[in-house]
Amino acid sequence: MWKEKELDIIELIDRHYVKMSKSHKKIAEFIKEHYDQAVFMTASKIGSLLQISESTVVRFAYGLGFEGYPDFQKELAEWVKNKLNTVSKMGAKYGNSSRSEILTSVLHSDMEKIAHTLEMVDSAAFEAAIDSILEAKTVYIVGIRTCEPLADFLSFYLNMIRGSVVQLKTTSASEMFEQMIRIDEKDVLIGISFPRYSMRTLKAMEFANDRNAKVIAITDSIHSPMNLYSSCNLLARSDMVSIVDSLVAPLSLINALVVALCMKCPQEVKKNLSNLEEAWNNYQVYLNDEINFIDQAPVLDYPLTDKKER
Repeated sequence: MWKEKELDIIELIDRHYVKMSKSHKKIAEFIKEHYDQAVFMTASKIGSLLQISESTVVRFAYGLGFEGYPDFQKELAEWVKNKLNTVSKMGAKYGNSSRSEILTSVLHSDMEKIAHTLEMVDSAAFEAAIDSILEAKTVYIVGIRTCEPLADFLSFYLNMIRGSVVQLKTTSASEMFEQMIRIDEKDVLIGISFPRYSMRTLKAMEFANDRNAKVIAITDSIHSPMNLYSSCNLLARSDMVSIVDSLVAPLSLINALVVALCMKCPQEVKKNLSNLEEAWNNYQVYLNDEINFIDQAPVLDYPLTDKKER
């Protein structure tokens, strides 16, 4: 009988993943990526689809602490049911609230997450992450699904601070490995993942760790599977407010990381920004789509009013 009742089925898979055999990892990856299909499939069907034996799928369930595959499938079905009921739960929580009350509730919730992040973040790990990023030959950044905006933000500003920044953007694990095939001990990989954790991000971190690269995890908990392959863990609170993940605290943590990096090498940052500003001006990058009313008069290539009105 499954004893780890404090974990849901996906968290349970994440916790056991690092010790799984190659075949069991294959099953775990399929279930995480296609849980909506797996919940209706027998052990035989999953085995046939993944080209492994039915007994291997059954042993996978045993390995997680279940009495058999039907017991595992029942727990998976319950998890899927709860996930699909999230919208209903949101309605129960906010159904009788006014729009302003919803605004206040969500913003207060985000403030609490930032406060909690401030309490649990490891300052030594934060400093180590800064040093590793500045010393690395190449910095690789990976964030999948809802974490992709966080990866975009970090990648954008790291490119202003230093060169050789690679954001891994892909829809498959094989393409991800192709983009980081040259990673080695002189490099750093920053993996960003929050529940539901991304198996592709975890694989990228495992690959980087196997190549002796420094691995930095930006995740939500000491129990996160992202910590399995990282030497530096930056934790930020990210709970579900409704059907939407709150990324406020993780973004604040990343923002602090960017500011601290800028303070470590202000002259380099100033030089890069100066060169970038010169390039923008020379090639009129922002001539037509950004207006700075403070420093200069707006420059437009079309009249704001009709000639007859003037």
